[in-house]
Amino acid sequence: MSKPARERALKDNEAKAIARNLRVSPRKLNLVAQMIRGKKVETAVADLTFSRKRISQDVLKTLQSAIANAENNHELDVDDLVVAEAFVGRSMVIKRFHARGRGKAAGIQKPFAHLTIVVRQVEERA
Repeated sequence: MSKPARERALKDNEAKAIARNLRVSPRKLNLVAQMIRGKKVETAVADLTFSRKRISQDVLKTLQSAIANAENNHELDVDDLVVAEAFVGRSMVIKRFHARGRGKAAGIQKPFAHLTIVVRQVEERA
């Protein structure tokens, strides 16, 4: 008497990984996600490995998770994978204050972001 299995949202040749609550603003994370969109997985991993952005290590970790999901859960060939989608969403914002002169305060916002990476297996064109 369990619930029926939910239908898979992705196609059969796709796999995804999600990183939630990354401590970076969505705008900065989107710059790194834009670097890997549409690239082959090997190229994307190399770009993220040598990127100087701090958040690129978390993006690399998420990409490797998506690759592992594709290989182990969906039996996809790793050599034919392409980063189909890499999109960023807003998460919570921690609000702090910074003391200013004459008894005043200035607001500081510390944003968080979500990252979703979808990899797709494409057939080699002959």
